Amino acid sequence: MPKTLVVALGGNALIENSNRASIPAQYQAASRAARSLGPLIAKGHNIVIVHGNGPQVGFILRRVELARGELHDVPLDSCVADSQGALGYNIQMAMRNEIGTEGRSAATVVTQVLVDRADPAFLNPIKPIGSFMDEKRALKHSESDGWMVKEDAGRGWRRVVPSPEPIEILELDVIRALVESGVITIAAGGGGIPVVLDDDGKIKGVEAVIDKDRAASLLARSLNVDNFVISTAVPRVCVDFGKSTERELEVLSVTEARTLVAEGQFAPGSMLPKIQALVDFVQTTGREGLICDLLHLSAALKGAEGTRIVP
Repeated sequence: MPKTLVVALGGNALIENSNRASIPAQYQAASRAARSLGPLIAKGHNIVIVHGNGPQVGFILRRVELARGELHDVPLDSCVADSQGALGYNIQMAMRNEIGTEGRSAATVVTQVLVDRADPAFLNPIKPIGSFMDEKRALKHSESDGWMVKEDAGRGWRRVVPSPEPIEILELDVIRALVESGVITIAAGGGGIPVVLDDDGKIKGVEAVIDKDRAASLLARSLNVDNFVISTAVPRVCVDFGKSTERELEVLSVTEARTLVAEGQFAPGSMLPKIQALVDFVQTTGREGLICDLLHLSAALKGAEGTRIVP
């Protein structure tokens, strides 16, 4: 029977090589992603695609820096919106060109995601964005632009911004209507455009980014989909990653996942938010979640590949 799935594409799915990040190269990556999703679409499944946008937003911000003095600044929420449109366009075109979508359309929803303006994340910005800088340039930006900057693991300095928890997908009704109509829907790109409610109850964008996997989990729960899939660069979740005792996990219960999280088995900027996002989905819906690489997506949905997160 056809199912409804939310598939979260990792950043590696749209930029496979940091030395090949041109728009044509990104399109080729989107084409490969589309081909991986083709068998699911051919079976009649309804697909909602959530994609990352970290590198692309970094490129936009760098262009803003280089154009400073000649053109206006672009706030971070608008950068996220710009990337949603451009990456959605790439994915839509790739869907039509690579698999024909079996007579079905693909559409991108520029998606706003509500966050709490009192979220503690606003007091502790930790999400690095934009290009690397030396300390002198970073401190200059801190003084002149009010940026929060931090040294990043010996690689240089970067701007950091808050990463609040997503509360509500504001375009949920539009997304649901598209999905129920059989449209392959690209939504909540980059975690969505972060917005808050002001004192008058009106929404406004904020200088923050939302974790893509957290937003995808919220969307999957809100749509009550049959499966929530997060694609990664690795075929399965591993414990003791990088050690001689490393081993792959085929099935992981919610309880086991929480134990491994408490043990610090998953890196905060890598696998941890994915595990947490899937646990939230499984705990809420009672349905399974899945982590796999795109190449083995169809096999993973049959239980032959990937790591299944189960109640």
